Amino acid sequence: MRVVVVAESKSGEKRVALLPDIISKLTRAGLVVAVESGAGLNAGANDKDFSSAGAEVFPSSNQSKELSGADVVLSVQPLTAQQASSLKSGAITISFLSASSAGDSIAALAKAGATSFSLEAVPRISRAQSMDALTSQALCAGYRAALVGAELSPRFFPLLMTAAGTVTPANVLVLGAGVAGLQAIATARRLGAVVSAYDVRPSSADEVKSMGATFIELELEALEGAGGYAREMTEERAAKQRELLTPYITKSHVLITTAAVPGRPAPRLVTKEMYQSMAEGSVIVDLAAESGGNVEGSKPGEIVTVGNGVKIWGGKDVPSQLPFHASYLYSRNVVNLLLLMTKDGVVTPDFSDEIIDAAALTHGGVNRKGA
Repeated sequence: MRVVVVAESKSGEKRVALLPDIISKLTRAGLVVAVESGAGLNAGANDKDFSSAGAEVFPSSNQSKELSGADVVLSVQPLTAQQASSLKSGAITISFLSASSAGDSIAALAKAGATSFSLEAVPRISRAQSMDALTSQALCAGYRAALVGAELSPRFFPLLMTAAGTVTPANVLVLGAGVAGLQAIATARRLGAVVSAYDVRPSSADEVKSMGATFIELELEALEGAGGYAREMTEERAAKQRELLTPYITKSHVLITTAAVPGRPAPRLVTKEMYQSMAEGSVIVDLAAESGGNVEGSKPGEIVTVGNGVKIWGGKDVPSQLPFHASYLYSRNVVNLLLLMTKDGVVTPDFSDEIIDAAALTHGGVNRKGA
């Protein structure tokens, strides 16, 4: 069976769905791999690397032909509706594919009779950890967030003892202690900052403390949700949380926000009134800017400087800013999911498997999620 990897067409997307070093896992499983020319350049992989690893390399002018003959198509972003229309009935696609933002692609995949798998829908269970691309890419985003904060801040992060005097460490506050938040905490700590963090799930306290950070405890109800995510809060609770967090934000030199609720707009954690009391030159990094923003005034892909000199960095395509390792991790997630469906060189989804069943969005001409 033929596995085709296409070059990403979305502006700003620098990742690739497969890197050369993992192709051997697919060829050993009896699959043929074909990669579009230039697909891996931004991630440090050229056409020669793919050829040496055992993949066929085809020119971009042949993309439509390759898609029409593909048994499996791997990508990072969803195939466009036009690309999906080229697929043969029964073809399989694996990519990020959000029911809330990729409606046209999902409709086209269903119309083509393709079986599409969304990496956002992979269940958060132990057996699926190696396929959990949301987690692997959040790791990259959290790491990047701490580096951005350090780069934009006019302060050193670490404590420094010098002949000219003592340099006090920066105070970093992280809101949201999921995978991205914990990685931001760990990276900021490695850089020497004094780090504190808050999450609506009290169960996160031990993880935060294990990173060497201080967990902020507010007198509020817990919001533990399914799959390790936080659940939505009422506006009354959100207002109280903002009130209680304001003194901590005021004392911070760098604020990193990472809160997200899958399939919904990002919760508004920080208002203009809250950051107006931050010291001039303070930095806010909003990783949720693309999904509505945790911070009032943040704009995806832009740095906004507000009246009191605070810089707000709005995240956009954040994992793509580390394209090599983001692709390295993503390609392993994809291959592990694909091999779960592969036996004796044939890819056959078994919908009695809870991972396959949960991750499939379209099959047999039907949108299985009904969205």
